[in-house]
Amino acid sequence: MRLRSVTTLGAIRILVLGCFALLLCSAGQGAEVRLRILETTDVHMNLLSYDYYQDKTTDQYGLSRAMSLIKAARAEAPNSLLFDNGDLLQGNPMGDYVAKVQPLKDGEIHPAFRVMNQMGYDAANIGNHEFNYGLDFLRRALKGANFPYVNANIYLADEHRNSDTPRHAFTPYVLLDRQLVDAQGKAHAIKVGVIGFAPPQIMLWDKGNLEGKVIARDVLETAKKYVPLMRAQGAQLVIAIPHAGFEKGPVAQFSENAVGPLTEIPGVDAVLFGHAHAEFPSKAFADHPKVNIERGTINGVAAVMPGRWGDHLGVIDFTLDNASGNWKVVDSRASIRPIFDRASRTSVAAADPMVEQTIGDVHAATLEYVRNKVAFSSAPIYSYFALVGDDPSVQVVSNAQMAYVQRAMQGTDYEKYPVLSAAAPFKTGGRQGWDYYTDIPAGPVAIKNVADLYVYPNTLKAMLLTGAEVREWIEMSAGQFNQIDPKGAAQQSVLNDTFRSYNFDTLDGVTYEFDVTQPARYDSNGKLVAPDAHRVKNLSYQSSPVLPDARFIVATNNYRAFGGGNFPGLNASKVVLESPDENRQVLIDYLRMMDMVSSNKQVNPSADGNWRITPVPGVRLTFLSASTAQRYLANQPKIRLIKDNGDGSALYELVP
Repeated sequence: MRLRSVTTLGAIRILVLGCFALLLCSAGQGAEVRLRILETTDVHMNLLSYDYYQDKTTDQYGLSRAMSLIKAARAEAPNSLLFDNGDLLQGNPMGDYVAKVQPLKDGEIHPAFRVMNQMGYDAANIGNHEFNYGLDFLRRALKGANFPYVNANIYLADEHRNSDTPRHAFTPYVLLDRQLVDAQGKAHAIKVGVIGFAPPQIMLWDKGNLEGKVIARDVLETAKKYVPLMRAQGAQLVIAIPHAGFEKGPVAQFSENAVGPLTEIPGVDAVLFGHAHAEFPSKAFADHPKVNIERGTINGVAAVMPGRWGDHLGVIDFTLDNASGNWKVVDSRASIRPIFDRASRTSVAAADPMVEQTIGDVHAATLEYVRNKVAFSSAPIYSYFALVGDDPSVQVVSNAQMAYVQRAMQGTDYEKYPVLSAAAPFKTGGRQGWDYYTDIPAGPVAIKNVADLYVYPNTLKAMLLTGAEVREWIEMSAGQFNQIDPKGAAQQSVLNDTFRSYNFDTLDGVTYEFDVTQPARYDSNGKLVAPDAHRVKNLSYQSSPVLPDARFIVATNNYRAFGGGNFPGLNASKVVLESPDENRQVLIDYLRMMDMVSSNKQVNPSADGNWRITPVPGVRLTFLSASTAQRYLANQPKIRLIKDNGDGSALYELVP
């Protein structure tokens, strides 16, 4: 009996231990699921594949084509989430039409959300350009989105702004409850946290729209506060969506581009970024620290930036496991999918007809608006050579700004000061592609052409500056050029590809030259890095040298006047004219006036040649521009073609 008893007891023990082992084994395996994250960014109202400036269809951008990629990506994965990073509502004439020409009314659905609601977005972030039309318009537009919008670092500038509990201007983050299906078809619950950020610089760039209404806080400081809170509230996966770029070096507080250190914050599983209109992962970021281009990670965290205007789709593929009782990322890989093959110059994504069916009425109204004639130009207006010489596309903008400010100064204490005008070329190819140039033929100039010349809804400002400050302004712009070694190679590239052309201000009303054998005096952040360097030579006003203590009124835009671009000495304290008029409208009014008063009823946009790059003896100064620019070489005696590269670009040189 005793033996039997022991045997029975042993059997029971074996059975219990076996079951326990089975449970452990089962728990150790857990469930494994795959989740795909999709991102669009910087659509800038390019919902359709249509170039409103050239008034023709295009196969190189448009959310309608990205939609084909979204459908394909969803079909490949059983679980997916779709997000937008921001800079959606502004950027082309359709955006202006909805905000300014036929303003969106309460209760109306913005055309962007008519489309995106049907696409089934899960959440979206607010970009800096969302604020260009003011807070009232933004809030009215966002009401039409059937998915949540998030922003954590913008607060109301009310009585609570400096309290322990400041009030958010928008929903800081959301926790999305979703069901994921594993390989066996079993559903599993997951809570996905989504948090968004905008560049703090919106307080400078849109000062007129935001001052006294909201305040901006540091992205990293905000993330460190809220990511742990999201985790504590049950977020099992945290997606950060900063409207920010990725810089190589150290990132200071209130940085515009905080992506690098954001990936180092514990609890962040993925970063969907944008703002820079660049592409990650790509070889362009191979030399950035802690980057794995093959896997698409920064500091080991999955990250993606899918270009701009719907020209790419960002894709992150996660493998998740809940063996520990909570979902963990066990593998990730990020990639971008293009709608256009640049090598073969062919489309790889058809436009989804749903978009035109949904917003065809707004598209037609926009076309009617942009085709309205403004003036008649006696010469073509193009920006192919705007970075290497005085240029008609910049000249006509500068002339309009100068005429406006001269009239505004009459009868004021500032009437005695000479008026200068600062303007920059906006469409200069480069990272935006070799089709991204202004090219307006001689003849009728329509609204679409004016929007092509001035693509941003900036407002006109004027600043009172000294001659020394004017000189430093131009020195900052001179970062557009590489330093040329007079004893170096016989052929050297003159343009710094990393410098943003919208920061290449040229100043009309004075004459000057750039000595590119000197190093750049300032870096791209406005920091004085070469105190002994002076690229600006022979700066003169009416044939006399500009003295340091001379005074000038300089016409510009709100972005530059309020500190955009980090130009030395430029800030709101120097502003003496705060016009509510947009620079674009100023240009329209100027063209109409010149068309009426000129003897032949035509506007002459020709550049006056007030600046140049000083030749470097023994060195051929070369640069890239579009191959289509060749048709204007007859008008450019100082530029010569070296080679057509066959990819839409061509190599040119400056002729001494």
